[in-house]
Amino acid sequence: MTNPAELYACLYAKEFPAQALLRLRPQLQDKPCVVTEGEPPLQQVCSLNTRARLLGIRYGMTQVEVDTFPASVVLSRSNKTEASAKSILLECAGAFSPRVEGRSEDAAFLCGIDIAGTGSLFGQPEMLARSLLQRVRAVGMSARVTVSHNFHTAICLARGLSPRIPIKVIASGEEASALSSLPLAVLDLTETQEETFALWGIHNLGMLAALPEKELIARMGQDGKRFRQLARGELPHLFQPIEPPFTLDERLELDSPVELLDSLMFVIGVMLDQLILRARVRILALATITVALTLDGRETHTRTVRPALPSNDKQLWIKLLHLDLEAHPPQASILAVALHAEPGSTSKVQLGLFSPQLPEAARLDVTLARIRAIVGEDNVGRAVLQDTHATDGFRMELFTVPSGDSALVASPQPRASMRQLRPPETASVTLRNSRPAMFFFRERRYAVEHAYGPWLVEGDWWNQPLWGFEQWDLVARSQDGGMLCCCMMRDLMRNQWQMAAFYD
Repeated sequence: MTNPAELYACLYAKEFPAQALLRLRPQLQDKPCVVTEGEPPLQQVCSLNTRARLLGIRYGMTQVEVDTFPASVVLSRSNKTEASAKSILLECAGAFSPRVEGRSEDAAFLCGIDIAGTGSLFGQPEMLARSLLQRVRAVGMSARVTVSHNFHTAICLARGLSPRIPIKVIASGEEASALSSLPLAVLDLTETQEETFALWGIHNLGMLAALPEKELIARMGQDGKRFRQLARGELPHLFQPIEPPFTLDERLELDSPVELLDSLMFVIGVMLDQLILRARVRILALATITVALTLDGRETHTRTVRPALPSNDKQLWIKLLHLDLEAHPPQASILAVALHAEPGSTSKVQLGLFSPQLPEAARLDVTLARIRAIVGEDNVGRAVLQDTHATDGFRMELFTVPSGDSALVASPQPRASMRQLRPPETASVTLRNSRPAMFFFRERRYAVEHAYGPWLVEGDWWNQPLWGFEQWDLVARSQDGGMLCCCMMRDLMRNQWQMAAFYD
């Protein structure tokens, strides 16, 4: 008998190629849909939904035969879409146990989950199965969940369970009776083995379990012993867990080329729902989203949006992506859409009882995106000084919120600020002992009280000929007593003076 300490859950999703394609197409959920594969014009049906099956469509039908059903929707099989959906289902299973073993087939998703010892976290096995099924349905898939103390019993039950029974829990010692009515199709039999059992009149696992072991081994070898143990729910299993990486990816190949931005945003909205749902399950938020659009001609148009704070607000992401794609539109019709999100920690702002209300970070991101669309991406952000003495020696960076406490401590002493004139204005300067003594600026005369300088500016230390400007910081007073603190520049090559900035 199987060790009672073992406990396994099996997650089984039938018609996986069709479910993977329909997951992000809610408008097709109520229509008969089939999935074809193969080179045209030899495509054949490899997967279909229940409505298509009730309509009379069967596996192996050609494209011409399917076209005789006018209400059916034909989709082409996508390996990339199936791989993305498979990783999502493995992610759902991994939320209940770190030990997950993949057993997927060509047209079905199948995985085993070691849930021994998880009762204190998720409750009884039936409660865990319902929670797992609910999470799978939330990502747009339908599946079955079986629980048994024997790994292979859970696998066989999931394959043979009626669609009307999505959950089945088998108590210890009842494996054989639960498997007895299942057909031999739930076993991995070769055509020769199927023919042999058919000649013997063996049609279900109960009949196979009743065969004498020695006579069965004499005729089929060790395979016969293994099949009998499977039918009785006694075959041991060496669990081989996998460790799929956590990635937030969604991909959808469009049924027809899309040119309008509004139509594209509707598709992106459906994909965002899934990304946000998967991030929330892990108590995460979306920090960045990269949109990769496959264009007609197989070119790729890629854009990345990064707000100031990670967020799970769908409307915020829709607005930011819309503004970015509106400013950088694709140059051809769109054939496929792929979203990749980088997760980040959820952010909360706690205000003091008497502190003023702060503006929402989402509104700031949208405002910056609108300004960026008008003045250009390189002209919006945070100014960062560069290691140079050249004027305008700074660069623009995106606004970011530091993850920890800032290392900068605010000085209690007031500091002067500088208002730079763009472009600098011409001034007339009178020198005394090679230092500014008086100047005329904007039709007013100023007497210099203090002069600091000069400093050579413009250029870099490795390029000496570019040091062609002198900078003077002046404190001057006009005839009516008004004081002016300013920065003046002298072009040594042209011997011209310009007012560069004011100090406040």
